[in-house]
Amino acid sequence: MDDRREAVRSNARYLRNVRPIDPEEIYEYVPGEPHPAVVRQLLREEAFDLGLVERPDGRFVPVGDDPVSPIDEPVRRLPASYADRLDSELADRYGPDWHEGASGELLRSTIRRLKRRYLEREPVVYDPDVAAGYAIYHLPGYYAAVQYALSELAEGGLLGRRLRVLDVGAGVGGPALGLFDALPADALVEYHAVEPSAAADVLETLLSGAGRNVHPTIHRTTAESFEPADAFGSAEEGADLVLACNVLDELDDPEAVLRRYLGALALDGSLLALAPADRHTSVGLRALERAVEDERIEPAGDQPLEEPRVTPYSPAVRLWPGERPTDRGWSFDVRPDLETPAFQRRLDRAGDGEFVNVDVQFSYSILRLDGRRRIDLAPDPDRWARMAEMDRHVTGRIDLLAAKFSHSLSEGDANPLYLIADGSQSVDHYAVLTKETALNRALRTAGYGDLLSFERVLVLWNDDEEAYNLVVDEETIVDRL
Repeated sequence: MDDRREAVRSNARYLRNVRPIDPEEIYEYVPGEPHPAVVRQLLREEAFDLGLVERPDGRFVPVGDDPVSPIDEPVRRLPASYADRLDSELADRYGPDWHEGASGELLRSTIRRLKRRYLEREPVVYDPDVAAGYAIYHLPGYYAAVQYALSELAEGGLLGRRLRVLDVGAGVGGPALGLFDALPADALVEYHAVEPSAAADVLETLLSGAGRNVHPTIHRTTAESFEPADAFGSAEEGADLVLACNVLDELDDPEAVLRRYLGALALDGSLLALAPADRHTSVGLRALERAVEDERIEPAGDQPLEEPRVTPYSPAVRLWPGERPTDRGWSFDVRPDLETPAFQRRLDRAGDGEFVNVDVQFSYSILRLDGRRRIDLAPDPDRWARMAEMDRHVTGRIDLLAAKFSHSLSEGDANPLYLIADGSQSVDHYAVLTKETALNRALRTAGYGDLLSFERVLVLWNDDEEAYNLVVDEETIVDRL
């Protein structure tokens, strides 16, 4: 078999830049003339190292060099193919009427227990029933959330079509499926999942529909015990993307694990950490980001960066050199609700929405080692105020640069209220839109994480919230930069 494999590799290297590689053609040049199906399988196994993607017609061509484009419209639903696979997995475990009778009651009580333990911050053991309940309730939201976060990397041209991916605490696979669907069909992915629990069984089922150019491996071990270098065999480039989604807050020493997997990144790789939007996990994620920021961590491979430093790429901003935020850091994105998948509707027997979860609200942090930031500028201190000195400006009007760090937090008919930050703040700062005009409308229409300029914004101190309110009225001009 080694002779066959090497012959297939040799033919592929020769033909890859000449014409599409057809197993029906090259099998004659392989020792023993194996069936073309055997040659096709060998090409699939060697595809990532050779940089080849398989076309629908069964031929292989080089993967493209163009970066992945960002998503151009909201994620509407969990695709039916994934929903059907989960439904089949549930039917295999509990019977075709899994949502009814004793199995339905078991899954409903499991999801209730999951939600209660989560709110009370108690540990969860992912046995097969918990894994099934988690998939029913959380799979759609994480499928969508990861696509929005990764779109920021794509906007910066930092998401390639040939990706080595390490998914730490992969769970039932929501982030993995979202990643695969965020990529074009001709992308090439070597995917490694690290998941020790029964969730890996659901993950394995869902990965079966990942596509011909996704090459998955599941490592059934813990994040702490897994050796990242083992994922890629003899490859020395490291991971292009590390996913750590809804896992860091469940670890005994999340800082150590975060540092461990930052060290698994390639020279220009990114680590995406994702967490629920609730205060505890969101603030905890921001604290982890700040704990490792500026640390020197060498990337994987034999070509180290000259000055590797852990750098928040997004959504966090650091507009002022030498300044670091010390506020609580509760910030999260909100995207349109998904369509309710059929498996949630079936389990939600009472129709009260208790087992429907289609909200897409999440906190995230993208970290890199090469110093790149999504927003990278040095403001003129003679032109712009900084939040670290906001106490000097109370009751006055100032000019300010800040990123929009929330959707509107106000309720009912109250004035729209948005968290903003410039990376130097020690307490929360909110922009309050009291009078919308054509010149300040950008505050309302800008997206999460967008950089805004404020001219003649009024600074007030809010004793009740112990925060600064920056009043945007008819005198204020707001522009999206």
